[in-house]
Amino acid sequence: MVVRGIRGAITVQHNEETEILQATRDMLHQIVVDNEIKPEDICSVFVTVTQDLDAAFPAKAIRQLPGWELVPLMCSLEIPVAGGLKQCIRLMVHVNTTKSQSEVIHVYMNEAVKLRPDLTQAAN
Repeated sequence: MVVRGIRGAITVQHNEETEILQATRDMLHQIVVDNEIKPEDICSVFVTVTQDLDAAFPAKAIRQLPGWELVPLMCSLEIPVAGGLKQCIRLMVHVNTTKSQSEVIHVYMNEAVKLRPDLTQAAN
């Protein structure tokens, strides 16, 4: 087993707690399903948000999920690059896995598909 990073990003339409938390849950759920992982396989999750999202800590959504209470979580602000994607939540999930880098499925949802079209699944 090795530690791999699984990337995810999603955008929201409004700076509202319920929308931020739901988007975080949706993205994490897709990462978990696509990569067949369990909370006990997770080493840690690093979460960033753009500066225009300050209504909630996205980690709150993760911490409320059954089995995720002990997973180390960290939130931070995304670097405010001029012209960068707005209202975006990003995850870097560090997971113990037997998968190779090429087998890991990264998840980009909503407007975030623009960030890495080369990695975006057709279903997202």
